[in-house]
Amino acid sequence: MIGLLRVVVVAVPLTIAYATHLIWAAWRKSASLERISNEYTRRWASHLLRAARTRVELVGGEVIDPDRAQLLVANHVSWFDVLALAACVPGPSRFIAKKELEKIPLFGPAWQAAGHISIDRGDRASALESLERARRTLERDRPTVIFFPEGTRSPTGELRAFKKGAFVLAIQTGVEVVPAAILGSREVMAKGSLRIHMGRTIRVHLGAPIPVSEFTIEDRDELTGRARSDVMKLLGGAEGESDEN
Repeated sequence: MIGLLRVVVVAVPLTIAYATHLIWAAWRKSASLERISNEYTRRWASHLLRAARTRVELVGGEVIDPDRAQLLVANHVSWFDVLALAACVPGPSRFIAKKELEKIPLFGPAWQAAGHISIDRGDRASALESLERARRTLERDRPTVIFFPEGTRSPTGELRAFKKGAFVLAIQTGVEVVPAAILGSREVMAKGSLRIHMGRTIRVHLGAPIPVSEFTIEDRDELTGRARSDVMKLLGGAEGESDEN
């Protein structure tokens, strides 16, 4: 439990400090809100990773264009997936995650103030409104919007079926989809466990972007399958690469 204790000792005061500043900046409608949101998200994640003595290696980062909107979809097996992507994805980014995060004291309001989007998958009308907010964010701020299309962490590490929301959004906005494979995060902290294994490395592999110009809403299943297949290939290729190392 030493790893968990180290992270908690760092996370609590850091979250209070960053969250308070973000909420205050949002309340004042500060012109620097977007800049500090991106900066604080990256710093917060990097500090927690260091507390866990966890390194992140990014492969294929050149596919991210910080000057235009993209939609990144990744596998999800650990809370450390969020930290790894927040720390290593170049340029501004926004996460779309489950609505329960809004209920965390101080963190929830700061999460929203920073422009991240919560989605209630159990309420279709609310989920559609969240996707609409994501669409407006893509068109206005041009960030990399990060989705975990499995909807929840995989308890076994196996890639689960992808939900279609991210891909409907991509087709509606014309934003290309970037497949991503995250390896090693489950070895740091698995779903259902409070134990953090220190001294590990998380590898994030980004694949070739998928243009969506030829897809229509009727093709959403095809795009969903294509993206899942690409993530699966990245996972397999990265695992082989790790084995060789």
